[in-house]
Amino acid sequence: MKTPTITLALLLLAANCAPVAADVAQPKDVSGLIAPIIKKHDVPGMVVAVVREGKNVAVGVAGVRTRGKRDKVALTDRFHLGSDTKAMTAMLCGVLVDEGKLKWSSTIGQTFPKLRPKMHRQYHDVTLEQLLTNRGGAPGNLTRDPLWLQLWLHKGTPTSARRLLLAGVTAKAPEAAPGERFIYSNAGFAIAGHMAEQVTGKSWEDLMRQKLFRPLGMTTAGFGAPGTPGKNDQPRGHKTDGSPVEPGPRSDNPVAIGPAGIVHCSIEDWAKFINANLPSGKTKLVKPQTLKKLHTAAPGPGMKYAMGWGVVDNLPGAGGPALVHAGSNTMWFAIARLAPVKDFAVLVACNQQSPKACNEAFVALIDQFLPK
Repeated sequence: MKTPTITLALLLLAANCAPVAADVAQPKDVSGLIAPIIKKHDVPGMVVAVVREGKNVAVGVAGVRTRGKRDKVALTDRFHLGSDTKAMTAMLCGVLVDEGKLKWSSTIGQTFPKLRPKMHRQYHDVTLEQLLTNRGGAPGNLTRDPLWLQLWLHKGTPTSARRLLLAGVTAKAPEAAPGERFIYSNAGFAIAGHMAEQVTGKSWEDLMRQKLFRPLGMTTAGFGAPGTPGKNDQPRGHKTDGSPVEPGPRSDNPVAIGPAGIVHCSIEDWAKFINANLPSGKTKLVKPQTLKKLHTAAPGPGMKYAMGWGVVDNLPGAGGPALVHAGSNTMWFAIARLAPVKDFAVLVACNQQSPKACNEAFVALIDQFLPK
């Protein structure tokens, strides 16, 4: 199963623009730092951003949109985020909790009473919180199930595809008893996203636009692989052998698991979402107690995982618990690492799956910009 995964728009002054106040610092250009990294690891392109105290203090871009073509990656280009979408879906659910449309204790059985008779009984009481912390027992790999092919062949709306996923997954016993252990599950996040659809009567895509993208000013945000087939207008994802993949049905995961990993956007817009997770972020999407809930790891054995975030207690220099996540649909790679105590984050995205290249860029940016 593809594991569900930008560029930061650097606002340059044009000659006819009003002058910027002298005390407004522009982000430092670190393109020269990442250029040798992509050459070393033989990846087509990369973009990075460093966020500190509510501002983008550094941005960088290097490489090409498509291997074998000359068009350079631009800071306004859109990169696929893969499973970094999960934190966005969790934030959306937090907004709906604050609005009283959902509760963390809302269960699958309560939310879908008409489907309850056909559900395995262990799924009846699985909560939204358990789904968003990967402790709801939902399967970790749908590709071994005939349901996966059905999701690929589905011709209906994205919402109806998620209903098909919900029915197929919950008809069988959970992979583990709900709450028993951590299972990283795209299916669980897809069901959580479908719960949001059920209680609002709107698609997950429309909810993301209404509740996240528009309030944050994420004008480049969208779904699936970016770009137009036949035009080199946006970066292409690349297979592990380096060959580019044109936008289309096979350039991303099926829309059924959209809430787990199909968002794309520029790195500037991704930074806007990241800022909403940091103390100095200007736009607060949820109440402080809700944000704390989103960032708090669920109890129990296995990986420390909050809602769309891995929680790391010993990340050097973080000054406290760090939030981390990576995303890839096997053709892109994106990582976000946040140190809330330091009001600091680093974002890296690449248009080929290369954790080594992205981690090397991350370490270099940490060394240069993390407050000591």
